[in-house]
Amino acid sequence: MIVDFKNMPDTSRIWIYQSDTRFSQEQLVKIRKDLTSFLTAWTAHGAQLKAGFDIRHDRFIIIALDQTQSQASGCSIDSQVRFIIALQQELGVDLLDKMNVTYYQNDRVHYKPLLDFKKMAKDGAIGKKTIVFNNLVTNLGEFKDSWEIPAIESWHSRFLRK
Repeated sequence: MIVDFKNMPDTSRIWIYQSDTRFSQEQLVKIRKDLTSFLTAWTAHGAQLKAGFDIRHDRFIIIALDQTQSQASGCSIDSQVRFIIALQQELGVDLLDKMNVTYYQNDRVHYKPLLDFKKMAKDGAIGKKTIVFNNLVTNLGEFKDSWEIPAIESWHSRFLRK
């Protein structure tokens, strides 16, 4: 059962899928349509799952699941991953590579392979106050409070010059 992302409780479990490129307008239309269809039919052991989604910065797909009624099972999570794999293949983007970093610089969202980000941090091109996207958040409350944060407050801090 799909619900408005804005109405999901802060305890909702979330998954963040980061694209290696910005989505085009055509891709965004397809993503919204496909996510709506998938989440409307998403179940765990036959029970409907109450879920919603959001797309941020034309690059991030965020899926939220209200686990107060039904929790995701291994099979339902597997079906979500299969959906994302099919979506990335259709769109020609990478949504599952976790070895990349997205951050703000000069009021724009940038995406770099982790090795490039490490080098930029070492060279001082990325600093403690650089806003990074912490895709390791696990629930909607953390997402609201700790998704876009200064690098020094995230796991990215290990790469910053001391």
